[in-house]
Order: sequence, then structure tokens, then C-alpha cells
Amino acid sequence: MAGDNDLVRNRRVQYETAGLDIADVDDSPVAQWHRWHEEAAEADLVEPNAMTVATVDASGVPDARIVLAREVSDNGITFFTNFNSAKSEQLDSSSNASAVFGWLALHRQVRVVGSVERISDPESDAYFSSRPRGSQIGAWASPQSEVIESRQTLESLVTDVEARFEGREVTRPPFWGGWRIIPVRWEFWQGRPSRLHDRIQYVRSDAAWVRHRLAP
Repeated sequence: MAGDNDLVRNRRVQYETAGLDIADVDDSPVAQWHRWHEEAAEADLVEPNAMTVATVDASGVPDARIVLAREVSDNGITFFTNFNSAKSEQLDSSSNASAVFGWLALHRQVRVVGSVERISDPESDAYFSSRPRGSQIGAWASPQSEVIESRQTLESLVTDVEARFEGREVTRPPFWGGWRIIPVRWEFWQGRPSRLHDRIQYVRSDAAWVRHRLAP
């Protein structure tokens, strides 16, 4: 065990990048995010739209998981899930969330903090109709976050849903849809040598974004 921890403790990567300054970033954090996302995609990073979403449960205990952002715009950051899931219950309760995009191969991360809202039914319907049929079936079949007896239990539920929708379009479950994080703060982090990283923060001020440099 001690040797394993030595491996963890001593594992270091020296970040050698050109750096980031306020003059380098776009006036809009959304435009800056899309610039970095495109560069992550061009670098063939796996799931460049993956983000860790953190919430707080009813006891004040933080909870986090990785989901896929499906829209990033001036309206906010949208992802989809089961409305009966633990994350949705926590979002309903607190109405706030934070998220982190990690593009570690490029020595970058983006942090977001904001309020949350459910998107409209037509928006959820439109995205659901674009999903592969297997994913649509899975949305109906999975009692997300609930305890199940076995994998066979889940597969049986899938079989039941497949039979129900055989030969016809799979409609969106009423308990499944989109959440939107509406950021009040963004932070763009670029790794630099000696852990003297660059951090540029955007803070919402009325209709504008104010940028600051943060100490690493």
C-alpha cells in the first residue's frame, strides 16, 4: 500500500504551454468555450463535451457525476437525464449546480457555476427524437438511480419496452428531459510550468461579462 501511494504521490506532469492571458480570450465565455471545445475535438480527445456536474443533496452532501453537454449557448449549458434520478431531485431542491470540463491532454479545464432550470418540453422532444433508438428505449427502461436486483432485471425491462414500441416511433418519456445550467461565473484554466497556471475568470455583471485573472 505504501508503495502504491508513493506512485500516486510522485506522479507529476510538467505543463509546457504557451499560456493564457485576458487579451487571448474572447469577450464571450461561450465563444471561448466553443474555441477550446473545437480544439479538443481536433485533438481527438474522447468525449470533448463531457463535463462533471456537481450538485448538493438534501443533507448538504456534495454529489458529482459525468454527463454530456448537448448545447452550449448564451442561454446556458444543456444536458439530459431522467427527472426521477438523484441528480434531478437535487437540482429541483437546490436550483444550483457547478460543472467542469476537463481537457487534460491539452492541459485545460473550464469551470462553471450557475442556477439551473428545466428546458421546455418541445426542446426535450426535439433532442429525444434525434437519439439512436437504443438510447430512446433505454430512457424508458432504466429506473435511473434506483436499486435493481441484477443486470438481467434491466435487460428484461428493455425487452418489455422494445415490445411496447415495436413497429412504431419511440416517444419521449414524460420523466426524461433536459436541464440547463445558466452560468453566473466561468473560469478557463491553462496549465503552466511549476504549477503557476493561468486562470481567467468571467463574472456576470448585468448583461455583460467582466474578466479577471486569478492567482493559480
